[in-house]
Amino acid sequence: MFDIEYKGGNTVVIATKKSVIVTDPKLSIVGLKDIAIKDAVEIATESRFAINSQDAKLVIEGPGEYGVAEFDIHGIAAQRHLDTADQEKTSTMYRIEVGEMRVGLIGNIYENLSDDQLEALGILDILIIPIGGNGYTLDATGAANLVRKIDPKVVIPVHYADKDLSYEVPQDTLEIFVKELGAPIESVPKYKVKNAAALPPVLTVVEVARN
Repeated sequence: MFDIEYKGGNTVVIATKKSVIVTDPKLSIVGLKDIAIKDAVEIATESRFAINSQDAKLVIEGPGEYGVAEFDIHGIAAQRHLDTADQEKTSTMYRIEVGEMRVGLIGNIYENLSDDQLEALGILDILIIPIGGNGYTLDATGAANLVRKIDPKVVIPVHYADKDLSYEVPQDTLEIFVKELGAPIESVPKYKVKNAAALPPVLTVVEVARN
C-alpha cells in the first residue's frame, strides 16, 4: 500500500505507487543535503524545516485540512518543546490518512497534549516521533509516555543519535527509548505497509534504517 523511508532528523518519505510525501525536508540543518522534492507533497512540522520547493505538488506547514493526491492530511497546532504555554503554537502535528491507514507525524513538541489535541490526532496505526531529547526534542521518557497515550500499533522513532548527523545538541540513542517503552523492536531498511491486518498485534517499535 505504501512505504516509509527514514532520511535522518525528522525527515521521512511516505510513498505509494503514485504519490509521495516528504516531511521536514531541510536536512542541511543536520549536515546532510536537503531532500529534492519534485511533484511530491512537502510537509513541515515547523517552518524552519521546510524548503518550500517550487516543484512540490503542495507545501504544507501549518494546521488545516488538506486533500492531495492519495492523502488526506489533518494538521493540528502544537506547542514546541522549547516554548512556554503562553507563546504562539508554532509546531504542527499531522494525521495522514492513506486509504484505511492512519499515520501520525509528531515534531519537536511539548509532550503534554490536551484532550482536544489527542482527539484531533484520533486513532493512529503508525506514529512517527522524535526521541533524542536533551532539551531539543521529546526524550525517551516523554516520547514513551506520549506513545502510550496515543496507543498506535507501530511507532517509528526519528531524530536520535547518529554519528553521521550534526545535531544542535547531542541526541540520546534509540536503545534508551526502546528500553523505556518496553516494546519489541523490528529493524527494516524500509517499512512496507500492506494493510491494517498486516500490522503487529501488539505495540512494536520499527527501526527504519537511515538511507
